[in-house]
Amino acid sequence: MVATSLRRLFPYLYPYRGRISQALVCTLGFVLSMPVLAHLAGVLAPMVGSGDVQAITRTSGLVMLFFVVRGLFQYGQDTLMAAVALRITLDLRCHVYQHLQKLDIAFFEQSRTGDLSYRLTEDVDRVGEMVHKLFHQFLPCVLQLIAVLSYMVFLNWTLTLATIVVAPLMTLLIGWFGQRLLLLSKRSQAKVADIASLLTEVLAGMRLVRAFAAEDYELQRFTQAAEQNRRARLGAERLKAVQFPVVGFLEAMSVLFLFWLGSVQISRGWLTAGEFVAFAAAVALLFDPITITTSNYNEYKQGQASVERVLELFDLVPQVRESPTAQPLPAITGKVAYQQVAFHYQADQPVLRGLDLLILPGETVALVGPSGAGKSTLVQLLPRFYDPQGGNLWIDGVDIRTVTLKSLRRQIGMVPQETLLFSGTIAQNIAFGQTDWDLGMVERAARVANAHGFIAALPQGYHTLVGERGVNLSGGQRQRIAIARAVLLDPKILILDEATSALDSESEVLVQEALERLMQDRTVLIIAHRLSTVRRADRIVVLEQGQITEMGTHEELLTQGGRYAQFYSHQFPDSRGEVC
Repeated sequence: MVATSLRRLFPYLYPYRGRISQALVCTLGFVLSMPVLAHLAGVLAPMVGSGDVQAITRTSGLVMLFFVVRGLFQYGQDTLMAAVALRITLDLRCHVYQHLQKLDIAFFEQSRTGDLSYRLTEDVDRVGEMVHKLFHQFLPCVLQLIAVLSYMVFLNWTLTLATIVVAPLMTLLIGWFGQRLLLLSKRSQAKVADIASLLTEVLAGMRLVRAFAAEDYELQRFTQAAEQNRRARLGAERLKAVQFPVVGFLEAMSVLFLFWLGSVQISRGWLTAGEFVAFAAAVALLFDPITITTSNYNEYKQGQASVERVLELFDLVPQVRESPTAQPLPAITGKVAYQQVAFHYQADQPVLRGLDLLILPGETVALVGPSGAGKSTLVQLLPRFYDPQGGNLWIDGVDIRTVTLKSLRRQIGMVPQETLLFSGTIAQNIAFGQTDWDLGMVERAARVANAHGFIAALPQGYHTLVGERGVNLSGGQRQRIAIARAVLLDPKILILDEATSALDSESEVLVQEALERLMQDRTVLIIAHRLSTVRRADRIVVLEQGQITEMGTHEELLTQGGRYAQFYSHQFPDSRGEVC
């Protein structure tokens, strides 16, 4: 599985093959210094025993030069691989973010924001750390083991064989511990993602928590999630706490056996004291790579869980995709045609049933009907947030599935019921999504949207930071910023989704004035439950159970006395069916 994960990461490694090769050259130089280090220990030991100061001095000079060269190799290995690992982490994070941008709206409606944030931050960091340690620690340690063992075989193959007799047992133990640690790591990371999701929900809905005095309830939920994470992590730590003493015990037994066997060979003249010192130094040089390899294997298993969580996102294929032959949508007049459109979120629950609707350029069409009738779905098909399972949508006679998504959405503006503002300045929020704008353009859009007055009164004007989600602005102010955003986009098709439903009367007047300016010379689709906002529409379309049941002007529909007239009489019981 590690090999499979690394194969899928190979495209991120390939662009840096040059630097990786340079790092591997430095690694090879550093690794080859290890047998030399053991040999020097064997050379110096007899000199110390003989008291030859001059020989020790000469040899010490060579040793100093050796350590300088060795240090340069180590520095090159460390810095080159650190730079490569950080670049790979950056590339992977940007690629994941880019892929998320392509996924369907339905995916985000079903996913937990905290979990996605954790994958994009902590999980991607772990993948980068795994790549870094693979080349910076694991591979050098494996090469060091090979180089030092080869030197040991050269010195005395019988001692070497006796030293590594426990290696198969250690390999089996490390593998078993690694698999158990992978399961525990997946569990722990899932619990951390739960905590992140819970925090995202609670912090975003803190007003609701306070309003319902639910602090204790949320504290209990958070404590339970944190406790589950603690237990999962404690299980992993306990497993590692068992692993290291077991491996250490086997290493100690190997050393004791080595000294006993070495003393036997020296006593029989098969081995000199200097050779044994060199061999013992070589054995000592095995301890660190074995320990680091064991530790890294554990971390690889933990990192593998992160790799799988990140790669899971790449396995998701968006249903709404551009055709390979898609062309930019030219400037439009705003003619919209729904032709036998059928749509469902779940196969057995149709939302739209063979719907036909033609909207002429510059026409304002209001969509009304009970909840679940398909009003929001109808307008969300237009910018291709979803694709219908049947039928076609046309803009100016062009099938919207044959054009690029960016060119389509650039000509459709939306003013939603609840405006989402991003952290940044008011000017940046008005110019959201625009790459070429200046403050003058932003101010003109704000004037059209009746927003310039309150913006100019703020301490820093258009440079005022709005705060996370725009919490320091009123609902009416946020809505007028949304309108200014649409004005700056200058779309030919405009979608208004309950744009004034949550406002007080004073704010509604200002927003309604701004909307009327925005709607001029555009094709407009209005979704509204409050029928007072749709009376001036050119046409009103009544939807029920995914089908159009009535269509006409406000006066025509009241005269017919059908479903629209019933809706109107419920909202305005004193009207007595009067035509307004």
